Formats: sequence, C-alpha cells, structure tokens
Amino acid sequence: MELTIQSVSFDATEQLQAFVEKKIRKLQRFSDDIIQAEVILKVVKPETHNNKDASVKLLLRNSEAFANKTADTFEEAIDLCAVALEKQIIKSKGKKR
Repeated sequence: MELTIQSVSFDATEQLQAFVEKKIRKLQRFSDDIIQAEVILKVVKPETHNNKDASVKLLLRNSEAFANKTADTFEEAIDLCAVALEKQIIKSKGKKR
C-alpha cells in the first residue's frame, strides 16, 4: 500500500506521522485490496476546540473509501476516520461477494 501524508498550514511531527501511518496500515487487516491511502491533516480555526481536521481517502481495487473527521487532536480524528473506513471496507467486501 502506498501512503501519502499531507499537512496543510503546519508541519506534522515525526511522532504524528508515525501514528497516522500505524493506524492506516492497520486497515490492511480488513482487506488486501487497498492500493493507496491519502491522508490530509489541517488546522481549521486556530485557538478553538475541535479544530483538527483529518481526511483519509483509500483507493481500493474495485472502489474507494473516504472519511473526514474533526476533533480536538489529530490522533482522535485519525482514530475516528479509521473506524469509519473499517466499516466501509467491510461493507464493500460484503458487496463484492
């Protein structure tokens, strides 16, 4: 799986990038059809609550999966995206059969 992490308007730390990579790579447990993952992290409005936005787009062999979540931290937003994508992957596998 090819993984791209893009941070908009800020520099993502090595720790954050490692966390994102670990979470997204775990999605491969649910399907071997994941070809590419694109993660976009951005700060919506500085100095407010729930201002960390994470978008994850997965390119699957026969379809796509997308999740966009906003939370207090990027880690929390990525966790929420991973849960949503997990459901989409399982649903698409059910349709394929």
